[in-house]
Amino acid sequence: MFGRRSNVAATPAAPVVPAGKPVAPAPVLQDEVRAARPEAPPAARPPAAPPPAPHKSEDYFRTKSMIFGALIEAIDLAQLARLDAESAREEIRDIVSEIIGLKNIVLSIAEQEELLDDICNDVLGYGPLEPLLARDDIADVMVNGADRTFIEVGGKIQLTNVRFRDNQQLMNICQRIVSQVGRRVDESSPICDARLPDGSRVNVIAPPLAIDGPALTIRKFKKDKLTLDQLVRFGAISPEGAKILQIIGKVRCNVVISGGTGSGKTTLLNCLTAYIEHDERVITCEDAAELQLQQPHVVRLETRPPNLEGQGSVTMRDLVKNCLRMRPERIIVGEVRGPEAFDLLQAMNTGHDGSMGTLHANSPRECLARIESMITMGGFSLPSKTLREMITGSVDVIIQAMRMRDGSRRITHITEVLGMEGDVIITQDLFVYDVLGEDANGRLIGRHRSTGIGRPRFWDRARYYGEERALAAALDAAAAEGEAA
Repeated sequence: MFGRRSNVAATPAAPVVPAGKPVAPAPVLQDEVRAARPEAPPAARPPAAPPPAPHKSEDYFRTKSMIFGALIEAIDLAQLARLDAESAREEIRDIVSEIIGLKNIVLSIAEQEELLDDICNDVLGYGPLEPLLARDDIADVMVNGADRTFIEVGGKIQLTNVRFRDNQQLMNICQRIVSQVGRRVDESSPICDARLPDGSRVNVIAPPLAIDGPALTIRKFKKDKLTLDQLVRFGAISPEGAKILQIIGKVRCNVVISGGTGSGKTTLLNCLTAYIEHDERVITCEDAAELQLQQPHVVRLETRPPNLEGQGSVTMRDLVKNCLRMRPERIIVGEVRGPEAFDLLQAMNTGHDGSMGTLHANSPRECLARIESMITMGGFSLPSKTLREMITGSVDVIIQAMRMRDGSRRITHITEVLGMEGDVIITQDLFVYDVLGEDANGRLIGRHRSTGIGRPRFWDRARYYGEERALAAALDAAAAEGEAA
């Protein structure tokens, strides 16, 4: 059969890495075949999967380990690496079925299918994580060592029955993930941000920093990108508020999206970028590339960590500064978390209207304070009033996203930055979200309310881009809705 070796027991051949793939620095262990994993597009994964199976016994793991060892001796990794994902999976299944027969292992049909899937996932995929990654209803996967894996579904965190054989298997899967984007995770570099081929964001923190074994966190990529219309259907924003956001994106307002972890900042940023014209040159800067812009003229940039000698790092500030030399029309920063805030403000204030970024803050007012503090901590010795004048001259709108206590996500504020009064930045809310109570199931009940501002500060900008009638209609509809409520 194709892909077989001779029956002579031998040490597995050195793995063949497809051309152009970075090699992970960790050694190849017998129970992990990292290099034999053919690259499959995200769409090759099944669209859905059943809930995780119950805990597997120690006998199951012993049987699986024995069959895995026999598979390694029987298969030719170099030839397996040349196959596409489906052919490789069929090849492995055929060989494992023969091994089960030759060794007289008694398994039911269901047990044999489960074992075949597990071994295929170990060789070609991400082991026990594969069933979770195949489910599109999961927002986050959180692995706390080999024995505890949590998922977030519908805004709530649940403990699953997924487990790894041991911490070494989990560590090998972490190394496989990060090596695909040219990064590494080991004792000398125990913290790493990376991404899966489908765009899912990954964070790994390994021993000795993680005491109970590697901690792996995956922010799942949604195959179907959300739109503002879908956010309206989910109740995240009112129809009138969504129309205002659409106009804000079209008329090139400088926008900062603020919110806590898991509040939907990146999702909202993706929604706003849908209204960027297709003839604009857009440059994105991210720590781990996950934005999904659909425009034809997009340049995607990603930071780089230092090498083993501590050299060669490329920071977010380096990327933002370099953007200014690339003739951008809009600059989009995936997450502002340091002194690059100064460079983003400079870009917003020097002709790159329509630039956007996200940052962690719990309110629009706190967002402004955080921008100021990030610039100050970056070593810029500017007077507070000068910094605030720079902020008010650069940022037009702050959009506040929040993950509510029932797990739902809401856009709670659309806030304009007006200017300065003395040393204080003046803002005004266009829309706010009021919590009115909760239903019998504990779900929050609330409504989006227009504050009745007749003419926002960006009215003249909307007129310049021919959107003043749409803006007036949206504001009037919002005011009428508020009076009816």
